[in-house]
Amino acid sequence: MIKMLGVVIVSLSAGVAVGGGFVAFITVLGIIPRMMQLTKTARKIVLYEAAVIFGAIFGSYVSLFEPQFSIPPIFLLAIGLCYGIFVGSLAAALTEVLNVFPILAKRIHLEEKIIYLIGAVVFGKICGSLFHWLYFITL
Repeated sequence: MIKMLGVVIVSLSAGVAVGGGFVAFITVLGIIPRMMQLTKTARKIVLYEAAVIFGAIFGSYVSLFEPQFSIPPIFLLAIGLCYGIFVGSLAAALTEVLNVFPILAKRIHLEEKIIYLIGAVVFGKICGSLFHWLYFITL
């Protein structure tokens, strides 16, 4: 019984540490406020907060209990599209906040061709996502 209580305490502590790190990461870098600014949806701050909280809770539930869902393929397509939009938006916001592209372009001497650099990253992301989907998911 005491051993199980210790496992519960350590697990909760680890979860709080990871969750705190995630919130600190998003807060310090200002990713969500920047996304709200770019999309002009600052008035929907309550929905952003609810989405982050719900996503964290749902993600924890799925990670811990591995539930089986029977979802029609059309809904899986919509869920995958939303997931891709979220990851892409988060990556774009992170690169903008950290000024990755201007620094990279300056280091590899492509300041005047930055549009090609961004296009290459986008094309690579699309190809990688398609490869992952076609090879790992559909097989």
